[in-house]
Amino acid sequence: MLHKEKKFVILGKEIAPGKGAQLNLDVARLHTRTPILVPVIVERAKLDGPTVLLMAGLHGDEINGIEIVRRVLRKGFNKPQCGTIICMPVFNIFGFLNVKRELPDGRDLNRSFPGSESGSLASQFAYHFMKEIAPHVDYVIDFHTGAAQRNNFPQIRCLLNDEASLELAKIFNPPFILQSSHIAKTIRESIVKQGKKMLLFEGGKTNSIEEMIVEEGLNGVKRILSHLGMRTFKIDISKDRNPYFLGESKWMRSPNSGMFQAAVANGAEVKKGDVIGMVTDPYGKFEKKVKAISDGFIICLNESPVVYKGDAIFHIGIRTFLHD
Repeated sequence: MLHKEKKFVILGKEIAPGKGAQLNLDVARLHTRTPILVPVIVERAKLDGPTVLLMAGLHGDEINGIEIVRRVLRKGFNKPQCGTIICMPVFNIFGFLNVKRELPDGRDLNRSFPGSESGSLASQFAYHFMKEIAPHVDYVIDFHTGAAQRNNFPQIRCLLNDEASLELAKIFNPPFILQSSHIAKTIRESIVKQGKKMLLFEGGKTNSIEEMIVEEGLNGVKRILSHLGMRTFKIDISKDRNPYFLGESKWMRSPNSGMFQAAVANGAEVKKGDVIGMVTDPYGKFEKKVKAISDGFIICLNESPVVYKGDAIFHIGIRTFLHD
């Protein structure tokens, strides 16, 4: 459905039909009083249509997502034929500068929504986003990676019983679509409460640029923009597979401290009882097999060679069957 509007004003700037601008969300300053500006890149078509926000870097060390949005910009995919596309490649500028997940106050920005004008630094970031950016958008695609050395196989997380969100997830067409309830104080919960639709993409690990992950994210963006009638693409972006629907998931944790080696690839299908990894000691005296606790797919794999007892080492997604 087309959204007609005479004016599109964001961050105090009117974006005329057929025009674009690089704006800045001004939230905080360094100790030197140097302002930390969050770039917000807006492109509006001459024809009215939906507004899509592509964002990454909510956690400052999740570089894969930043690279996905960067390529959207570099390739000019953010210039719509109708509607408006907003890109925020790096939301958590502080975290990105320090190559860390959190803001300098140690808080997780994605547990600080909808925020407060006078709260913590993280809370203020969230507040200004919800006030200045969120009201203008209809759809959001938020790009994330696994934390630490946990590598997420490409997946979209959404509510499987939300028909509209599920349909968008199918169009994005990742390898896996995972049932994921809304978590309190996250950006997804706050966006959905405003009546917008949001896809959460998870892929890869921190402090990395992984080509397979970037291509999955980029192709998903193209499919969504094409579906919304906002862009046409010369290359074939038709669905080359059907995603697996995962109705639940279970974390497996290391049974002992030691050196960890996975025996299966990320994304692999496993059966209950399969040996999928090994925990050993450095001295050749101890080996502990790790067996799958259920049938399913490996959707996250810990790539750290050294683990402590209780560390998350595998995330297994359990298949469910949906009927159209």
